[in-house]
Amino acid sequence: MKAALIAAGAGERLRAAGLPKPLVPVAGVPLIDRALRAILAVGIREVACIFNMAADAVEAHCVREHPQLTLRIVRRDTPSSMESLFALQPHLKDETFLLLTVDAVFGPSLLPSFLGRAAQRIDADGVLGVHDFVDDEKPLRVQLDGQQRIVRMGDDASESPTITAGVYVFSPRIFDEVEAARRESFTALRQFLRHLVKRSYRLYGVPVEKTVDVDRPEDVAVAEAFVASGFAG
Repeated sequence: MKAALIAAGAGERLRAAGLPKPLVPVAGVPLIDRALRAILAVGIREVACIFNMAADAVEAHCVREHPQLTLRIVRRDTPSSMESLFALQPHLKDETFLLLTVDAVFGPSLLPSFLGRAAQRIDADGVLGVHDFVDDEKPLRVQLDGQQRIVRMGDDASESPTITAGVYVFSPRIFDEVEAARRESFTALRQFLRHLVKRSYRLYGVPVEKTVDVDRPEDVAVAEAFVASGFAG
């Protein structure tokens, strides 16, 4: 299995620290190091990463600090996380892959547990980590059926207490929908995922431990308290 890491956003709300978002520290560890260390800890050695065109410092940091990993780096300014994922397609088209975003902070046991349970879904086009911790401006809500298959997402699941946690496993089959997504002028990864559900792709939700999404300066404090608690909650 390969991994993909989306870290191409401008992160303007976190730039008050004078650092690009991937290098913003949470409890002394840059966000991107947390993600790459978690990937390495589950035995994955090849990671496709997308950084924006202003991310020279991020790329240099990753190459210097993570020599154990084979990094396939794409540099591109993209309008959305969906287009960031699509830009990584050449590196991900041949096998199932783990997808992370750079702003998700989680404990060390989350990924091993998630990947183990995702592997049991042999018919899946995608498996999404889900939980019920809501501390996000725009949580992506999902509704599961009795087999944990995602049957509704986004506005269609507005009454569900369950939201996505920012960790995913996908089959490269999802890239068959790239052109359809662009024809629909989708502007976000969540729209693409909802499209997959509506097109009857098999997406499952796997309950995972709490994750904290770091987008705003105040999120850093929430994430640091989470780390200090031993990732409890």
